[in-house]
Amino acid sequence: MSENSTVGADAFASVLAAAQAGASWACTRLWNDHAPSVAAFLRARGSREPDDLTSEVFLTVFSRLGSFTGDAAAFRSFVFSIAHRRLVDELRMRGRRGETVELDPAEDPRRASSAEDEAASRLGDHHVLAVLNALPADQRDVMILRIVADLTVEQVAEVVGKRPGAVKALQRRAIERLRKNFDPTRTLFGP
Repeated sequence: MSENSTVGADAFASVLAAAQAGASWACTRLWNDHAPSVAAFLRARGSREPDDLTSEVFLTVFSRLGSFTGDAAAFRSFVFSIAHRRLVDELRMRGRRGETVELDPAEDPRRASSAEDEAASRLGDHHVLAVLNALPADQRDVMILRIVADLTVEQVAEVVGKRPGAVKALQRRAIERLRKNFDPTRTLFGP
């Protein structure tokens, strides 16, 4: 282990100990270090209110902080395990209740969009989400946790409750499926 990683491990251990003792600055630091990745994961997986759900995740994290033991990597897995469970709960609840969608004039299909609006909508998150949503759910979860949440194979395995070998196989199949579906002759602005 290098000296820098030892310093990083010592810094995390200090922040964790302070947070477990109730120091608000330490809880803020844990939030600042992890909340953006959690919100990105939840947004990518289709949470309707990713910021609210991120807050719920951290309420649970902070309530269970006293019983947590481990290093920074274990803490990241702990946080994303809670995030994954909260997301599953949200998706189940939406499935039982059905979904209601408010009318957004900007999204009205009867509204004619300009070429500039059309180009902007094809670039960005919607295109990436559409590509990821074409994957089976287990492959999509693995890819989002690996790419957006930047978790290791072992951490993803812990979050989704599978063996590391199964996570590697899911990732390999997802990449192969994405590769097969990729059409290099298609442009970003094409059909």
